[in-house]
Amino acid sequence: MLPNFKVWLNHFEYHAEHPRRLPEAVPNVLTVTERHLIAPSIATFQLGEQSSGSNLLRAAYRFAQQHSAPEVARITELLIGEEQQHAALLKGFMAAHGIPTRQHHWTDRAFRRIRKRAELELSLGVLLTAELIGNVYYRALEMATECQRLRLLCRMMVADELAHIGFESDLLLSIRAGKPAPVKFALDGAHRAFLMATALVVWTTHRAVLAKAGYGLAGFLRACGEQYRFYLLPPVRPYQPVR
Repeated sequence: MLPNFKVWLNHFEYHAEHPRRLPEAVPNVLTVTERHLIAPSIATFQLGEQSSGSNLLRAAYRFAQQHSAPEVARITELLIGEEQQHAALLKGFMAAHGIPTRQHHWTDRAFRRIRKRAELELSLGVLLTAELIGNVYYRALEMATECQRLRLLCRMMVADELAHIGFESDLLLSIRAGKPAPVKFALDGAHRAFLMATALVVWTTHRAVLAKAGYGLAGFLRACGEQYRFYLLPPVRPYQPVR
């Protein structure tokens, strides 16, 4: 059974009509040390946020036609627009501190190639992996800086990402629900392995920020795994003896 798309559509339409804004009065002081620490890391994440999402949108339109669910295409459009707004907010912060943007990065190219011409299930799985890890990363970035404007920006982005993750996991689980148990088991194992491999790459390329926030490699992988378990694995019901 597909999720209640009307609820998600109302959420994303509301946020499209009320886009995020950073109050001008919030202090925007970034020390030289902090700038050196975060500059290459934040530039890489900004590049990922500004994706046009064309491959994902094509997959969403195909799914919408096949399942008579036009809301999926519209929600996907709004979700992509929200991510591009994140990219614009990050870019504005970077410009204020003379942090150059990236035009390309091998991790971003790898994600885009995997999603290219993929069906919605695979595209959702890849996107969800990035956002689950991003949720941990932005919380770490908030802890790694004393800049009040950047800390507020991180909190805003995490709030939006939680809604993205909620919708994507809801839809992905509904797509997988009708598959045989062995297939679901294999898909879950493959998805978790992909998430852990991706998290390892993120740790390698962003370890300065993550370490500043107190994440060692094991702790970061554990945090990403916990995100996956919370959103994509059913809760374990407490044992109830048969009467």
